[in-house]
Amino acid sequence: MKGRVLVVGGSDSGGGAGIEADIKTVTALGGFAATAITALTAQNTVGIFGVVPIEADFVGQQIDVVLSDIGADAIKTGMLRSADVIDAVVQAIEARAPDVPVVVDPVMVSTSGQRLLDRNAVDALKRSLLVRTTVVTPNVPEAEALTGMEIRDIDNMRRAAEMLVTLGAKYVVLKGGHIGGRTVSDLVADVTGSYVLSSSRIDTRHTHGTGCTLASAIATGLAQGMEMRPAIERARRYLIAALATAPGYGKGHGPLNHAHTCNADE
Repeated sequence: MKGRVLVVGGSDSGGGAGIEADIKTVTALGGFAATAITALTAQNTVGIFGVVPIEADFVGQQIDVVLSDIGADAIKTGMLRSADVIDAVVQAIEARAPDVPVVVDPVMVSTSGQRLLDRNAVDALKRSLLVRTTVVTPNVPEAEALTGMEIRDIDNMRRAAEMLVTLGAKYVVLKGGHIGGRTVSDLVADVTGSYVLSSSRIDTRHTHGTGCTLASAIATGLAQGMEMRPAIERARRYLIAALATAPGYGKGHGPLNHAHTCNADE
């Protein structure tokens, strides 16, 4: 076991996304996962049926006590819910782990359409979290919400990613799965430029938790000392295999196969 990853996000009772997907991903890739839970959800593959938010102070306390004892080699955030929670997360990280890489999955809306980030929290996300983010991993709708741009192709993705870099993120992994076609292309950008990683689209409805999984896999790679591009490429390989071997559970968007393993040299 190598690499301590603190994951901050909401719990998914269905086990396919959120904290549950994070823990499974980090473990499958050989890391150690600790958690700070921002909300409890009653959900399955069909949708989210209830949310119980955790108070911002308690979210901050979870982060503080984990970092003060166990520590972390990387931090990954998911569902943050509100501006108060975002501020508490940033304050706790700055107090205990200011130099630890942070991977931000800017979760805004669930696969079933449920809003998971208050509208007034988007500004807080950009103002206080993105400025200290190592990697941000938006999908196309999230990137549109963060930049105000319409994204329909790779050129749009590149311009949006460049804008997110100017907001403070050192790296942007803009996921292109929402753009149609037989190929899925993700665009990676930093201050020096950008490149595209592409793969064949997997024809499946079992895509619940893909964003959580990719971000946690990247965070695990960074926690284990991998350079950025190898960490991203391994994370994509892990996600692709998890999608291709999804167990098919549920009536809606089912979970991935997080139990498979993926080595750095595969």
